[in-house]
Amino acid sequence: MGETEENVKDQGEIEKEEKDKAEDGDAKDEKKDKDEKKKKDKEGGEDKAGDLADEEEKQSKDKKKKKEKKEKTDKKDPPKLQAKLEKLDSKIQALQAKKEEILKLLEEPKQGAENPTQ
Repeated sequence: MGETEENVKDQGEIEKEEKDKAEDGDAKDEKKDKDEKKKKDKEGGEDKAGDLADEEEKQSKDKKKKKEKKEKTDKKDPPKLQAKLEKLDSKIQALQAKKEEILKLLEEPKQGAENPTQ
């Protein structure tokens, strides 16, 4: 019963400090766990996620190889090359038409400013 306000504050601060220390300890434990996991991954530990990553990497390499082979054959096939050329020409023509339309739109305000309404 003889507790003073100062003692009560000290107890509150002590409890707060203990809580902070406990939280810091938890954070340190989590960091250690993450570090250990990274270390296992680097060492090639038996981790299912690591195995899945290896499989995905292998599949992506296989896809790249197939794509490279296909590109090599496409470069030598004249009918395919001709089709690509025609496709590019049509795209160029479409872009030129859009360019002309935009240029016309830009010129309209200039002409309106030169010839005010009479």
